[in-house]
Amino acid sequence: MSLSTLPVRARVAILAVAVVLAGTVGTVYVLRARAQAAPPAPPQATGAPPAAGASQAGAPPLTALPTGELMVVRAGPGSESGQVIVVEPGDGGVPRSTGLHCKRFAAAAGTGLCLRVDTGLTTSSEAIVLDRRLREVRRIPLSGIPSRARVSASGRMAAWTFFVAGDSYLSVGFSTRAGILDTRTGTLVKSLEEFTLEKDGRPYRAVDLNYWGVTFAADDDRFYATAASAGKTYLVQGDFTTRRMRVLRENAECPSLSPDGARVVYKKRMGDSSDPWRLYVLDLRSGRETALAEPANVDDQAAWLDDRTVMYSRLRDDSSDVWQVPADGSGEPRLLLKDAYSPIAT
Repeated sequence: MSLSTLPVRARVAILAVAVVLAGTVGTVYVLRARAQAAPPAPPQATGAPPAAGASQAGAPPLTALPTGELMVVRAGPGSESGQVIVVEPGDGGVPRSTGLHCKRFAAAAGTGLCLRVDTGLTTSSEAIVLDRRLREVRRIPLSGIPSRARVSASGRMAAWTFFVAGDSYLSVGFSTRAGILDTRTGTLVKSLEEFTLEKDGRPYRAVDLNYWGVTFAADDDRFYATAASAGKTYLVQGDFTTRRMRVLRENAECPSLSPDGARVVYKKRMGDSSDPWRLYVLDLRSGRETALAEPANVDDQAAWLDDRTVMYSRLRDDSSDVWQVPADGSGEPRLLLKDAYSPIAT
């Protein structure tokens, strides 16, 4: 039967259905094309967080990593906790949002590193490498709770530490896993336990070896980290190319190399109490160790605000604050930013 032989009402109904179907198909095609053309969003992107001093509500997230500024992760019990923000030193604490949500964050020279945990139906962890436009370039599935993150000054090398058992360096039987990624070659070392450790001139092997708190030298090959075994901690110097490390000294944790490459700041255990760590700076040339003028317990991998100043986070009730102190042992600690942690100077 042809359309022309049908009654008028039937022909009108058929034409109406055809128009609706054509519109639906066209809409689906347009939406699908838009979805395919849209660039991938940053990991767990969020809106701008409330400011740590002045409101930035409604401000759009940044679209590029900054240079010469301070980046931190927001702390506290509120919904903005975990958001990565940018604060210019001395601007009164007014933040700008990156749109990222991370447990730990580091950045340098156009490379970002976001460590996060997805607590959906199953808990999973990952390290996400970002380019200077905050676009994801690599995602590395890991396990555990993020603890430390670092990017070398050139932006080439990225390192992370995760707790894989326990959630504190004071936990009995805690275990950590530290990994390194060469973003230029793609070489991935998921655990420093793959490297050879030398102690007293001989290879040292133990089933309880743990590593954490990596920091890189300017050549992107030499690095420093913490090794722990038999109840003791050590500052170790490593070589990424040869995959070898050697012990430099005992009782040093979470090192951070100064911008000039001459000194390392670390936390040093002073007792067996619940707040045992104090900050020290080691001159790598002379071997001289200097206690910093921070009397409080610091359980953090400190960072360098500049060649003269160390910054770090200190716990406070259900939050954390970022403090600063001179690196030569003089002066006194000063509050840098409230409700923040994981500071990094880009």
